[in-house]
Order: sequence, then C-alpha cells, then structure tokens
Amino acid sequence: MSRTRQTGARGEWLARHYLIQQGYVILDINWSTRFGELDIVAQLNGVYVFVEVKTRRSHSAEAALAGITAAKHERIIKAVYQYLDDKGLDEDAAWRIDVIGIALDRGQAVIDHVEDAFDW
Repeated sequence: MSRTRQTGARGEWLARHYLIQQGYVILDINWSTRFGELDIVAQLNGVYVFVEVKTRRSHSAEAALAGITAAKHERIIKAVYQYLDDKGLDEDAAWRIDVIGIALDRGQAVIDHVEDAFDW
C-alpha cells in the first residue's frame, strides 16, 4: 500500500473513531457509486451524515480541508443522492454533508470537524 493510501486509511480510521466517540452510528464506509465514494455514512439523532475525510501530513487540518475542489463537491452530492435512492430513503430524509480534516504531524493527529459543510 502506498504512503498516500496508508495516510488516507489512517485518517478514515481516526475519523470513524472520533465520530463514534461523539455518539454517531456508522452505517457504511467507503460506499462506492459511479460518481465516486462516500468515505463515511453515519447517523446522529435521526439525521444521515455523509462524511468526506481529507487527511494530510501537515501541522494544520486546514490544509486537508482545502483539498476539496468544486468538482469533488459536486461528485459527493451526486453520490449522496445515489445513496438515498439505493437505500430506498426519501430525498426529504434529514441529511447533511460534513467534512473532517485530519492533519498528521509526527505521530499526532489534529481533527477538524465541519458540520453541514456543503450547500446543495
């Protein structure tokens, strides 16, 4: 596994455990569609939460968050609608898209969780 993949896998693992500690229930991980992948699908208080995880080897989680392009934003929204459809969920179901930025710096992890990060 490449170093980039290892970094991403570690970040997603850290994000899942962070969410569980915050009371989220993890429903799916790495759910794939033709539009791309949803890193984490979780639920909190009846709200479906689609989480994009960005991990970087740096001292600031902001660098990780800056890695979400407009094209990535659009693909995530399309993947969310595909998820809702495939799971038989009404498009009016309560949902949001969160972003978790993780900075890995010399063995330390800094997590920045942005709730309801996207407009759609």
